[in-house]
Amino acid sequence: MKKILVYLLAAAMMLSLAACGTQTDNPSSVQESTITSESTEHSSETTQQTSETNNETEPDHSNGSTAIAGFDLNLESGETAEFNMETGTVLLNSGYEMPIDGLGVFQLSDSECENSVYHALLYGGRLIDTARIYGNEEAVGRAIQRAIDEGICTREEIFVTTKMWTSDFDNGDAAVDASLERLGLDYIDLMILHHSQPSNDVDAYQAMERAVEAGKLRSIGLSNYYEPEDFDRLVNATTIVPALLQNETHPYHQSTEMKEHLEQYGTVMESWFPLGGRGQTQILFGDETIVEIAEAHGKTPAQIILRWHLQAGNIAIPGSSNPDHILENLSIFDFELTEDEMARMTELDRNERFADY
Repeated sequence: MKKILVYLLAAAMMLSLAACGTQTDNPSSVQESTITSESTEHSSETTQQTSETNNETEPDHSNGSTAIAGFDLNLESGETAEFNMETGTVLLNSGYEMPIDGLGVFQLSDSECENSVYHALLYGGRLIDTARIYGNEEAVGRAIQRAIDEGICTREEIFVTTKMWTSDFDNGDAAVDASLERLGLDYIDLMILHHSQPSNDVDAYQAMERAVEAGKLRSIGLSNYYEPEDFDRLVNATTIVPALLQNETHPYHQSTEMKEHLEQYGTVMESWFPLGGRGQTQILFGDETIVEIAEAHGKTPAQIILRWHLQAGNIAIPGSSNPDHILENLSIFDFELTEDEMARMTELDRNERFADY
């Protein structure tokens, strides 16, 4: 019964989103939503991309409110979230659909950010990832309002993610309200804690739980929790299971251990540095295996890596200040990597991180 409801939800979403802006170069345009989003600059042949240097009683791990009143769409414990390549979304354990390919706005100035978010929405992108520490939540809000005013899409079709910075953990309730005000939104689709900070991250997470109950946040999650024990520490002290974990993940660091650990919670992995990050993208773009697969599909190395992320079960949030590159990053739904190609990509894993935080 649950799966039937999920299929009905997906079908309904596709019909409703069909009325939102179109793009000619992306046959399967993405519908709807780290320190961590990746900043991307690339062309069809050479790509230069930048990214952020980005109780004694057992708690009840329920998952907040669901997306449709009267329907419990939460994943069962241990149920793996499946990426729907037709809709470009995944059903989170919170009961909400989240896009699996989007735009990150780290290191973008206000004008760059506003322009990039606008074009991402224009081209069919529906996932926007920002953070308080990026300093551009206001620009994200302006771009969203512009797209809505022009009839490109509706607020309900956009999935907005932001993050609570560590210095705000002691004042989590105020931090949620401040992000809402800066974004100019009535609710935020996903808020995550930006980094593990055992001294007070539980308090901050509990503030986000209160915001879920108040309808200010729809889903909540974590970023930069790299050890299963650290993740479980917070989960065991709180009530709502994280819908998402956002960590550095790319072909050379595939986050295998953490992804396997997350399966028991139905928590989805999202990648920052999906293309390697500042100063590292050319290493991945020049990898012989990635180049060969790109040539076989007539795609760029960046598109091959992003498609690998989706097929491997990682939400990807590359970013760019160039509209052409934004469109390129979103145009990854018109081809599929074979099982052999996916196996070759898996073999690239070195458990090697490029960042040190």
